[in-house]
Amino acid sequence: MTLLPPSSNTSYRGAPASAAFLALLAVTTIVPGAIHFFLPDGGAGVIAGLDLSVNGAVIIGVFAWMGATQIAYGFAQLAVALRYRALTPLMLLLALIEKSLAALAGWVTKTSPSGHHPPGHYGELIAVPLIAVFLVFALREPKTRSA
Repeated sequence: MTLLPPSSNTSYRGAPASAAFLALLAVTTIVPGAIHFFLPDGGAGVIAGLDLSVNGAVIIGVFAWMGATQIAYGFAQLAVALRYRALTPLMLLLALIEKSLAALAGWVTKTSPSGHHPPGHYGELIAVPLIAVFLVFALREPKTRSA
């Protein structure tokens, strides 16, 4: 038994650009995940501007936990983009749900009392419509030429 099943790339009928976009999305998931996991404060203070004087260890721990899940999720996105493209629409849908919920929380339901927004909040506003567009492209069947 092998770790990875055979590639599904030949059964993918969507736009190749959608799989390429998913690979880019994977990188933009893995890199922040690594920042959250490997930076001493997880980026909570130096990037997000959070006050770590109260419950700092808990905040840093939560950032590291989130970073770990981002790294794993990003590698799953990358595997789909490179080897299992038939799952591209599903992964884009999951990313759309994730980024939409994160944007909703960051901008509407769970906003910072100080009004400060970390870079990820702005990135989500850009990512949501882009993911939606590439999801539509991934779901489109190629046009066939008639003679």
